[in-house]
Amino acid sequence: MKNIFYKVLVPLMMLIVVGSCTDDLVTSPEGAILTSEQKQEIAALLPERLSADLNGMYAILGTQYPALPASERSDDFGYASVTLAWDHNGSDMVSPDAGYNWFATPGEFQDRNYSYASPYIRWALFYKQIKLANDLLLAIPADSESKELEYYKGQALAVRAFDYFNLVQMYQFTYKGNEDKPAIPIVTNEMEGDLTNNPRASVQEVYNLIMSDLDDAILLLEGYTRNNKAAVDQAVAYGIRARVNLVMQNWAEAAADAAKARAGVPFLSMADAAKPGFNSATAPNWMWAVLISPVNVSSNYDTWPSKISSFAGNSYTCNVGQYMGISSLLWAKIPEDDVRKGWWIDSELKSPILDNLTWPGHEGEPIGPLNIPEVKMPFLPYTNVKFGPTDDVIGNGDNSADWVIMRSEEMLLIEAEGLAMSGDVGGAVQLLEDFISTYRNPSYSLDISSADDFQNEVWKQRRIELWGEGFGYSDIMRLQKNIVRYNDRVDSNFPLSMRFNLASNDPWLLLRIPQREINSNQGIAESDNNSGGSQPVSGDGAGLLDGVTD
Repeated sequence: MKNIFYKVLVPLMMLIVVGSCTDDLVTSPEGAILTSEQKQEIAALLPERLSADLNGMYAILGTQYPALPASERSDDFGYASVTLAWDHNGSDMVSPDAGYNWFATPGEFQDRNYSYASPYIRWALFYKQIKLANDLLLAIPADSESKELEYYKGQALAVRAFDYFNLVQMYQFTYKGNEDKPAIPIVTNEMEGDLTNNPRASVQEVYNLIMSDLDDAILLLEGYTRNNKAAVDQAVAYGIRARVNLVMQNWAEAAADAAKARAGVPFLSMADAAKPGFNSATAPNWMWAVLISPVNVSSNYDTWPSKISSFAGNSYTCNVGQYMGISSLLWAKIPEDDVRKGWWIDSELKSPILDNLTWPGHEGEPIGPLNIPEVKMPFLPYTNVKFGPTDDVIGNGDNSADWVIMRSEEMLLIEAEGLAMSGDVGGAVQLLEDFISTYRNPSYSLDISSADDFQNEVWKQRRIELWGEGFGYSDIMRLQKNIVRYNDRVDSNFPLSMRFNLASNDPWLLLRIPQREINSNQGIAESDNNSGGSQPVSGDGAGLLDGVTD
C-alpha cells in the first residue's frame, strides 16, 4: 500500500486537479493502470492527506492578516473583523472618532471607496476561503465511496455557500426584486477556462449556487459528528440555509430549517446572561465558532478582544479608551427588567454586570470610572460589557478568545420570524414570548396580531440580542430599513462624523467591487461597478425613521 501511495496517489491527484479522471480505469502520467478497487484503496488514504486542507479552510476565519498579510493591519483579523465592520455600517454600534479607531472608516461610510483597504478585507477573506473550499472539492474524486470524503465535501460546500451568501449581501440590494441585477463573480471547482475574464453574476445566479451547495451539503453531512465547533455539521448547514431562506423570503422553509438547526441546543440562561461572556466556544448555546488560541495571535492588539471587549488588559479598547457601545436610541428601548440592558453601562457608567467585578489590583473600586494610566481608561456612556475577556480573567492581556458565528438564539429568532411571515402569527408570538420571558425578561409579553408588526418586533430583538455579532448591516439590507443614528427625541451618542441617517434605497449602502479585482479581472470594468450616492455627513437624513427607535 505504501508503494501504491507514493507511485500512484500523486499522479492520480494531478489528474483529479485537471478534471480528467472519470472512467473506471485511469492511466496516470507514469502509465500505471488502476482498477476500481485500487482507486478506492487510494481514496481511503485521501482523508488523512486532505485533513490539513480542511482545517486550513476553517482556520482562515481566525487568522491574523488573512486579507492583507504584508500590511499587518489591525482591522484584518478574520471573520470577527468583518463582523465589526458590518456592525459599524449599521445603526447600533458606536465607537469614538479617534486615531486609534480602526473601524471609523465603515462607521463614517468611507468604505465605499473601491481603493480602500477596509472594504477589500471583507472581499478578500471570503474569496480566499472560497478558493480553499474549491481546492478541497477538486481533490475529492467524484466516484469516491469514502464516507469521510463525503463529509469533507459537505463541509466545503456549506462553507462556500456561507461565503457567497455573505458577499452577495454587500454588493447588491436584497434578493427579492433584485434577482436580475449584477452581484459578484462566481468561482467554483467545476469552472474551466480563463477565470481572469469573469463578469459579475446576477443575484439569482449567486443564490442558485448557494442553495444548491447547501442542499447537497445537508445530505452529505447526514450522520457526521465533528471534533469541535469550528467545523460545519448538518445542524450548522441547516442554520446557514435558514439564514438564506430568510433573505429569500422563503418563510416556512426558514422556520423549518432554523428549528432543525437548533434542535437540542440550549439557550444562554438568564444567570449567564447577567455576566460578561460571548468569548468561548465551550458555551452550550454556541453552534459554530472561530476557535482562537494564543498560537494564532502574534499581536494582542490585532484581535477582536482588543477592539470590542471592555475588559482586555492589552488592547485598544482599555488602553486608549477606544470603547464600542450601543446607540443610545436603541438602549432607551430596552426595558429595565430585561437582563440584556446590563450588557451596556448607563450614562453614569454603571451596569448590574459590573457590581461584583473588579480590576486586578483595584479591588473595591468601581470598574466603570476606573482610570489606570496606559492600562484602562474610564468607560464611555453606553460602553458594552457583553463581551468578556479571554478565559473570563478581567485585565487578561492574552487576547485570544473564540468568536461566535452561530448560536441557538439566532435560530429561535429566525424560526419566530419565519412562522409569523408564513401565516402563523399566534405560534410565532408564543415562541418569542416563551423565549424572552424565560431567558431575558420575565415580564415580557406581546399584544401583536399583524405579521409585519411582529417582524419589526423580531428585528428589535435581533438588534438587542445579536448586537456586536455582525447582523446589523445585513438585517438592514434584507428588511430594507433606514439607518437611523439620531432623532429629535433621544440624544444621540454617535460622534458628529458618524451622526447621520441613510434611506433604505440609498445606493451608498452598496460596497464597491475592489480596485484590485477590477485590475485583475477583465470581466469587470470600472463602469460595471456599483455607483451612485455620496458619503453621508453629519446631519444628513433628518426625519428618517426605522420603526424601532422612533
